[in-house]
Amino acid sequence: MIRIVSVKFRTAGKQYDFLCNSLELNAQDQVIVETDRGQSLGTVVAAPQERKHTQAPDKLKKVLRLATANDINMAKQSEAKERTAFEFCKQRIQSRNMDMKLVRAEYLFDASKVIFYFTADGRVDFRDLVKDLAHHFHTRIEMRQIGVRDEAKITGGLGICGRALCCCTFLVNFAPVSVKMAKEQNLALNPNKISGQCGRLLCCLNYEYETYREQRKTLPKCGRKVMHEGLESMVVAQNVLAQKVTVRREDNVSIEVTVDQLEAFDKNAEKQPSPAPPAKARSRQNTGRRQSPRKPATTQENKDRTPQPKPQPKPQPKPQPKPKPTEIRDGDQPARKKSRRRPRRRPANSKPSGDKNG
Repeated sequence: MIRIVSVKFRTAGKQYDFLCNSLELNAQDQVIVETDRGQSLGTVVAAPQERKHTQAPDKLKKVLRLATANDINMAKQSEAKERTAFEFCKQRIQSRNMDMKLVRAEYLFDASKVIFYFTADGRVDFRDLVKDLAHHFHTRIEMRQIGVRDEAKITGGLGICGRALCCCTFLVNFAPVSVKMAKEQNLALNPNKISGQCGRLLCCLNYEYETYREQRKTLPKCGRKVMHEGLESMVVAQNVLAQKVTVRREDNVSIEVTVDQLEAFDKNAEKQPSPAPPAKARSRQNTGRRQSPRKPATTQENKDRTPQPKPQPKPQPKPQPKPKPTEIRDGDQPARKKSRRRPRRRPANSKPSGDKNG
């Protein structure tokens, strides 16, 4: 068994597992941990837990010690340096007219590297900028490009609800959000109302999406005909959270009622899928040909359809023997076939072969 503790390095940041061995740690304790970038100051999320070696992640880093007063003062000094580094880098970007937006400058715990976060529409050639920064700060420089959602997470702000942004308070990972979630919740598809500070769809659209889907299954769909107080009505609107629908009756009166007040509505009918067409009908639909309606069979056609006895095959005449070829007797000569070859033409100056003297 090994003891593992979860640590985060910023508010609403990702949580990482570390090996704490025999250290006694509690939630909100500040510790110094070993990372791929070097030593870092983090905050304990929860008390350590014991796990088996097979359940532990691979290549776990260790918690070195609890943070001391000197470690905390060093972190505060690094924060003061970050402001100066941010202002200097921003001036160099403006002087070089580079198409990029600087978001944040971050010093590592031991001040061995400075990381600059920026956003840009495409790729940016910042090699000359890195040379200026390295010459000024005399340390390693790293430029990291991030997206607009990460920019809002680092910068922070207030949402349209009046509260702090979810991404910079408690939201750790970004879940995919689509317009379908806004339609399911009957929200106005106005980009200014369903978009956040980052310009993307609000992350909170994903919070109640599954609840709306489950509650909507118990309500009749819009456009379905139902019976209410003996009058035929049509569903024109739904109130999912209140579990009510607005129906328009035959007398052009619209009223909001609950599902239990509808007379001709079966909840299970909405869940059952529509019956599939038979195989023959499906094959006709796929061909795309127009089928003429079949007429009912008459009595004469029924008689024709009755099975008739199979006709007996007629006896075929026996094949006669072929005539034998005529025999050629002695003294008879067979007739010669006429040759189709044309006789050779004798040239005009040639002499007959029988004239020896010429």
